[in-house]
Amino acid sequence: MLEAMETRSLPWAWYVDEPVLRAEQERIFRRTWQYVGHTGQIGEPGSYFTGRAGLVPIVVTRDRDDELRAFVNVCRHRGFQVAQGEGRRGALQCGYHAWTYGLDGRLRAAPRADREAGFDPDEISLVPVQVDTWGPFVFVNPDAEAAPLAETLRELPELVTSVGVDVDLLRHHHRSESELDANWKIVCENFLECYHCAVAHPSFSAMVDVSPDAYRLEASGAVSTQLGSLRENGTNGYDPSGEVERGQFHFVFPSLAINILPGRPNLSLGPVNPITPTRTARFLDYFFAPDADETWIEELVAFDSQVGAEDRVLVEGVQRGVSAGAIEHGRLMGEAERLIVHFQRQVAEALAGSTSTAEAPGATFA
Repeated sequence: MLEAMETRSLPWAWYVDEPVLRAEQERIFRRTWQYVGHTGQIGEPGSYFTGRAGLVPIVVTRDRDDELRAFVNVCRHRGFQVAQGEGRRGALQCGYHAWTYGLDGRLRAAPRADREAGFDPDEISLVPVQVDTWGPFVFVNPDAEAAPLAETLRELPELVTSVGVDVDLLRHHHRSESELDANWKIVCENFLECYHCAVAHPSFSAMVDVSPDAYRLEASGAVSTQLGSLRENGTNGYDPSGEVERGQFHFVFPSLAINILPGRPNLSLGPVNPITPTRTARFLDYFFAPDADETWIEELVAFDSQVGAEDRVLVEGVQRGVSAGAIEHGRLMGEAERLIVHFQRQVAEALAGSTSTAEAPGATFA
């Protein structure tokens, strides 16, 4: 099966099928490290913020002892979320029946519990998940037995440092949120190749050399990387001169996109989270050096937003095509799209043996 994927894509039914998405939640999103937010959101003891790992709701807290923790954001009573948004609180209280949990996840109070025989609050706590950081970036993993975050990131921190970006010196500027009418894998695959850049991204291609001999693609474990140098005398939507002399675009399986554009120190990152088989939510957190000029930031963000608008047209168009059901597979370009091949191999390996994928139309690759 995997050998056939060198040129043949995943079955297009996997981009529309609900049972496949359920299998992806169980076998991918509940077992991997995913970015959920930044340490600026939990800078003080007593602070919290919410996010998602795939479809799993998450709450991250910094308790009164200044310890970083994360939990499934689901009340152990009837399943309502115990936290919304972000802020500072002494406890997390479910808005349904007022069950109240400490920032350490322990159940503190449940109305009328004293009337229930055998009710022991010490046996009922929020379900913990693993939490770790890379610089200001907060990651969670619902799998309590998963290897540490560092084993997923591997050489990525050093790669980012090598281009002139010290993540510990960056400051969060803003978050951009969006939803797209496309399967999460289509959004990820679009990020993982620049084969389309010369056609679909004229402003990006005028600044970065996207020719196959200049634009480098690398893959190692969970991390895929694209490296693009500035064109000589290229036209730009913002001033790309500065310490960062080339672009770096990283992807951490299953769904984290990281962008570093040429110019002054900058980095944006955010996950691609499925909502349904054909709809995806994503956000990008933008980080810049503390002394970055605001006008320059606005110009870079406008440039990046234009590229994002062009990508929206592409991924939503692909979704309409694969949803038609007229064709079972696509034909990948093994060189230009080798990061997609790597990604699809990881998806296929994770779902191997799943009843959901075995029963989906076009499930075989041979």
